[in-house]
Amino acid sequence: MSAASDDAPAATAFDALGGEAVVRRLVDRFYDLMDLEPGYADLRALHPTSLDGSRDKLFWFLCGWLGGPSHYTERFGHPRLRARHLPYAIGIRERDQWLACMAKALRDEGIDADLAQRLVEAFFNTADWMRNKGG
Repeated sequence: MSAASDDAPAATAFDALGGEAVVRRLVDRFYDLMDLEPGYADLRALHPTSLDGSRDKLFWFLCGWLGGPSHYTERFGHPRLRARHLPYAIGIRERDQWLACMAKALRDEGIDADLAQRLVEAFFNTADWMRNKGG
C-alpha cells in the first residue's frame, strides 16, 4: 500500500486548518477584530477588559472542537458551553456579531473558502444554541 498522497483530505478540521499555530492566529485575529471594530461592540461588552484569558480559552476549546488536542477539557473538564455562558445576555445581535467576527477572522487568515463556510455553518449551530435572551 502506498503512503497517503498530499491530495488526501485532512482527517479533521483541525488538520485542514493547519494545526495549533493556525488556530491560535485565527483566535487572535478574532479577538483583535472584536476589540477594534465598532460593529462588534455588543459582543466586546460581554468580555472582560483584558481578553487574554478569553483568547486562551477559545484557543483551547477550538483545538478540541475542531478535532485536535483536548486542551480545554484537560484543564477544565467538559466545556458545558451553555451553562458557562448563561451569566451573559446572548441574543440574536450578539450571536450574529460573534459569527460575523469569526467569518471575517477566517477570511483574514486566508482559510480555504469551502472549509471556512463549513466552519461558519457549524459555528452557527453552536452560537444559536447559546442564545439566552430575545433580540
